[in-house]
Amino acid sequence: MGKGQELYQRAKQIIPGGTQLLSKRPEMWLPKQWPSYYSRAKGCEVWDLDGTHYYDMSIMGVGANVLGYAFEEVDQAAKDAVDRGGMCTLNAPEEVTLAETLLKLHPWADMVRYAKAGGEAMALAARVARAYTRKDIVLVCGYHGWHDWYLSANLIKGDPLADVHLKGLAPLGVPRGLAGTNLIFHYNQPEEFDALIEKYPGQIAAVIMEPIRNDYPIPGYLEKIRETTQREGIVLIFDEITSGFRLCAGGSHLKLGVNPDLAVFAKAMTNGYPVSAVIGRKDVMEAAQETFISSTFWTERIALAATVKSIECYQKYHVDEHQSRIGKCVKEGWTKAAEKTGMQIHTSGILPLIHFEFEYDNVLAHKTYFTQQMLKKGYLAATALYVSLAHTEEIVERYLDACGCVFREIAQIHAAGKPIEECLDGPVCHAGFERLN
Repeated sequence: MGKGQELYQRAKQIIPGGTQLLSKRPEMWLPKQWPSYYSRAKGCEVWDLDGTHYYDMSIMGVGANVLGYAFEEVDQAAKDAVDRGGMCTLNAPEEVTLAETLLKLHPWADMVRYAKAGGEAMALAARVARAYTRKDIVLVCGYHGWHDWYLSANLIKGDPLADVHLKGLAPLGVPRGLAGTNLIFHYNQPEEFDALIEKYPGQIAAVIMEPIRNDYPIPGYLEKIRETTQREGIVLIFDEITSGFRLCAGGSHLKLGVNPDLAVFAKAMTNGYPVSAVIGRKDVMEAAQETFISSTFWTERIALAATVKSIECYQKYHVDEHQSRIGKCVKEGWTKAAEKTGMQIHTSGILPLIHFEFEYDNVLAHKTYFTQQMLKKGYLAATALYVSLAHTEEIVERYLDACGCVFREIAQIHAAGKPIEECLDGPVCHAGFERLN
């Protein structure tokens, strides 16, 4: 057991769930073996607490570090802000600079509000939409965080969120009075959306959705939702926390050709600094002045300054083009490696956010084995890659060679008729929320 796993065992005794983010739990990756903590990170390289070096060929800070870790220009902007004072009784001018930058990228929008995390920005957007319309029900498509307004979907019998992103999200602690205020429809299934519109006429405050995540919209899908929401006086909110700054500088909706009433950003916009933003039409956004929305640390300077520089660097280095090129290379590389070794996999995702899945009954065991063997070869890897500027062609070539080797190992295990579980050095990884002992 390395220093990281030893520290994680201590953490589980004093931190409920062991970490602050479900996606960073070692159980989600490689139980009892994942390095768990890092000592430093640069580009797409990571060193754990034992000094072991890895290339991060997984999700790059859960999608936050699109430029790479410790990107010098962005970090220097943050350091300069520290030297000038990160907090003050007066406001930081970067609030205005960043707002003007976001509005220039999104000419349809008029105003901006900030938060720190993506989930709280989504809660802010939902509140603003309800304040503007004076209605309660929101129709939801996609994953939008942990707050009551979203998790209330699971107050209805069953587990409506199970096939959206995560299973097992029990709404304990969410007021039961919120049941029925958050209703789920699935992406690219317009008939579900139509049915909810017809069932709750005049009662819907907002449609809240990811404009894109794993699949492109079918022809006319987003346009239909935009037309319906405009006709019915419903606020359309695009959650660009995952999709934003992937297809272009700004929201993916700019490439998809459909503008919302509000859009929410975080993650890739900041390259790892804690800022989220809600942008939108003036008439809708001004409802924020009629309901109380306020927080001290939304005004701190350091992350705002870093975000301004991050957006500048994203544009300067044409990161969207790099993400597309590298994503295509990896996606094709997975497919070729699978064909060569006789493995059955399915690839999916937009090019900056690509995934593959083993097409076998014991999917999680195969995923765990892949992560286990790739870790031994010096890669933090599972079945998804969030492409960053730091992922070079040379790094990707070596990574794909390693993938091919592990695919070959799995094929040999199959040929020997041996259960993949018997080849694991520890337990199978988790797939959803599970209570930890």
